[in-house]
Amino acid sequence: MDISVIFENDDFIIVNKPAGLSVHPDGKTDEKTLVDWVLSRYPHIKNVGEPFSVDGKEIPRPGIVHRIDRETSGALVVAKTSEAFTLFKNKFKNREIEKAYHLFVYGNIKRDDGMIQVSIGRSKSDFRKWAPEVASRGTVREAITYYQALKKTPTVSFVEARPKTGRTHQIRVHFKSIGYPVVCDSLYAAGKPKLLGFERLALHALRLSFEWKGENIAIDAKYPQDFQQALAALEEKSVAK
Repeated sequence: MDISVIFENDDFIIVNKPAGLSVHPDGKTDEKTLVDWVLSRYPHIKNVGEPFSVDGKEIPRPGIVHRIDRETSGALVVAKTSEAFTLFKNKFKNREIEKAYHLFVYGNIKRDDGMIQVSIGRSKSDFRKWAPEVASRGTVREAITYYQALKKTPTVSFVEARPKTGRTHQIRVHFKSIGYPVVCDSLYAAGKPKLLGFERLALHALRLSFEWKGENIAIDAKYPQDFQQALAALEEKSVAK
C-alpha cells in the first residue's frame, strides 16, 4: 500500500491516506484497509483502541481515533498507545483538533467565505446518505463548517473547508445543501460530469492542528497527483473573485 507517514513520535503517527483505501474493515468484504497496513508495520498496537460491532461481528480498529471516507485522501491520526488513544478521543470530542480540507465543488461559489450551519441526520430517501434536517429521519445532530473560496471559475471552485464538528459526510452534505456539491461525488452529485480529470471524490484532508503535551503541532498532507493536476488545470482558467 502506498501510504506515507508524515509525522511520528512515541505516541502516534499521522499518515497521508490515499484515496480508494478504507480506514478499517466493514465486516462485509475482505478488502485490504489502512488497518491491515497499521498491523503489518506496528503490530504492537494491536490492542490499542476500541473495536466496533457489525451484525454481531467484532471489527478491530487498532489505533484508529477518527476516520475519513474511502474516496477521501489526506491526513489521519493513528494512536500508538492506549493513553494516546484516550487523549485523542477526548480532543476530538471536545473539538480541540482543528481540521482543514481542500476540495473542488461544482459552480462559481457566490460567497467567498462563510459558515454553513445545517444539522445533519440519516436521509429519509437513501440509507447510504446523510441529509439536512428537513430531509432526514431519526436523530439529528448539529453540524458547522467554515469555508473560504481559494480559486473560482465559472464552472468549478476550489475551496478550503474547516469543519467545527465531525459528522459523517458533513462536508459533502453541507456543500450540496448550499448548491455546490463536491466534484465527482457519486453519492451526492450523481449524474454530474467528472471534471478536472477526477475519477474519485475531489476531497483532501489537508491539515490537522492540535496541542500535544505542551507542543503545538500542525501537519499538512501533500496533495496527491490528481489534486496537483486539477489545480494546474484550474490555474489556467481561474477568474478574479
